[in-house]
Amino acid sequence: MGRKQNKDVSLQVYRERLKRHHDELRWLYMELYDNGDMFAELCDNLERFYLERGRALKDTDLEREAAPGWYRQNDLLGMMLYIDNFAGTMKGVESRLDYIGQCQVNYIHLMPFLDTPPGRSDGGYAVSDFRKVQERLGSMKDLESLTAACHEKGIRVCMDFVMNHTSEEHQWARRARQGEGEYMSRYFFYDSYDIPSQYERTVPQVFPTTAPGNFTYLADIGHYVMTSFYPYQWDLNYGNPRVFNEMMYNFLYLANRGIDIMRIDAVPYIWKELHTSCRNLPRVHTIVRMMRMIAEIVCPGVLLLGEVVMEPEKVAPYFGTVEKPECHMLYNVTTMATTWHTVATRDTGLLKRQLDIVNSLPKDYVFLNYLRCHDDIGWGLDYATLRKEGFQERSHKQYLNDYFQGLAGGSCSRGELYNADPVTGDARFCGTTASMCGIEKAGFEQDREGMERAVQLDVMLHAYMFMLSGIPVLYSGDELGQVNDYSYKIDPGKAADSRYIHRGPMDWERAGNIADPDTVEGKLFGRLRRLEEIRRAEKVFVSYADCRAVDTGDPAVLCIERRFEGERLIGLFNFSEYGKTAWIHETGEYVELLSGMEMKPGQVEMPAYGFFYMKEKYKKGKNAGPEGTI
Repeated sequence: MGRKQNKDVSLQVYRERLKRHHDELRWLYMELYDNGDMFAELCDNLERFYLERGRALKDTDLEREAAPGWYRQNDLLGMMLYIDNFAGTMKGVESRLDYIGQCQVNYIHLMPFLDTPPGRSDGGYAVSDFRKVQERLGSMKDLESLTAACHEKGIRVCMDFVMNHTSEEHQWARRARQGEGEYMSRYFFYDSYDIPSQYERTVPQVFPTTAPGNFTYLADIGHYVMTSFYPYQWDLNYGNPRVFNEMMYNFLYLANRGIDIMRIDAVPYIWKELHTSCRNLPRVHTIVRMMRMIAEIVCPGVLLLGEVVMEPEKVAPYFGTVEKPECHMLYNVTTMATTWHTVATRDTGLLKRQLDIVNSLPKDYVFLNYLRCHDDIGWGLDYATLRKEGFQERSHKQYLNDYFQGLAGGSCSRGELYNADPVTGDARFCGTTASMCGIEKAGFEQDREGMERAVQLDVMLHAYMFMLSGIPVLYSGDELGQVNDYSYKIDPGKAADSRYIHRGPMDWERAGNIADPDTVEGKLFGRLRRLEEIRRAEKVFVSYADCRAVDTGDPAVLCIERRFEGERLIGLFNFSEYGKTAWIHETGEYVELLSGMEMKPGQVEMPAYGFFYMKEKYKKGKNAGPEGTI
């Protein structure tokens, strides 16, 4: 009797959520597809996935519904990792959760782990089965075990959900290739080049050097199929309601395995229309909005993280509106590239402008901030602004790529180019954070002074990242200062892709040095841990605090001010290898949070690659708290 009563109460919760969203969901669905039968099927399956959702996950859903801003606080710190590189298998990752806890990390992004064809996977982004884990990494049972173990330790789990395309080895693709019309309609198939040629006139190429064009000819069946990324990744046709429904079922199946955050890969590409760029079209937002509602009906504890690799004005619409939200979080991609531009130029002007744009957006918007990710760095900077300062796009990209290869500008960086185009001169850059900061060069040359300088730059950049509005994410190995891994060159499956230079295996032997402050690993780990402790202890780091960039009188020194509930924190960051003076036109008394040293604004002397976290001391008065430091 009790079990039936619990089920009835549970269904009541579900039906209240469905009622809240039903009319809008139906309106959007019918506007897109005009298919009542398919909508009814969708609703039936939403209930089925809700009933299949585990009790612990439903309890978490209720907790997060009651505190919808839970992810906007100052206690989330992310880490992205490849399962095989980090610990071999999912069971291996589960055995390393204590280490992740030592890193103060409570949100892990597991890089693509669903089934993909060997050698034609694009790093895991060519999925052949959305309900199967790559056998070398484990199984779905292992995934559920890992997510449950993470939840016991207060760690949230993120995964990639690749919506835009499937592998050519997916069962839909295989059946389409056999000429089955039902499955061909789930992709974009054409028996002549007439329509593909019209698309090519308006659709940009993603990889013009390594995978030119947007279509692949299949000689065995005499058809062209749309392949925006690589020939083995076939674009899905979201004009077909069967595609939308089935992909939502895959989404919910994975959510029910214990995933907390779904990173929607390549969001802007998922809707295609002839005579357009097939980027950022209005129907994309319709699909993401429906996806958000479906999550809020079945699994409201799950967050949507959008991968939108574009400038802020094109990124921001993917948050939706307050009344009709879409993604919960988005990547702060442009700021990442602008940060490294600032390292190479020692000029914070463009970065300050970038931060002004981000900080002017509504406080409900949550960005993920990172110094490096699994991918290359593309120099998609604000060249309209740079041109006013005398920079030309082609020559500046050349300078940046030369700088980070260690060939210009007094650079200590090491790395390699990716997708270099000799015609346009364009190229992207690959390298770990540590190698880009000079740790690799200093270690190779046994340069003690150079190593101290490189470690200082590395820590300063992390301190700056923690001051940005949003959630900081580390790339696994950065907490140890892992350098580039050149062994990818001897692996035939990786040699052609220089991005593997920063995807090397975790060095657990070096990880054993984290408690030794005389090692590079110990210096970095200990100082980053202190930064993480400060961020978690100080409420001024919440993502919805007021945040602004402040002029310092020196282009090499960036100042970020955060304010929240009467508290003020000033962060100063010197992007130069020389000492600088920052002028801060403020009054009051401050405490530097890392050293405990009392400081006053005005003329602040900044050491090479130095930084300060200056917190204003509580003022005496009616609403003031006691003076003191953390």
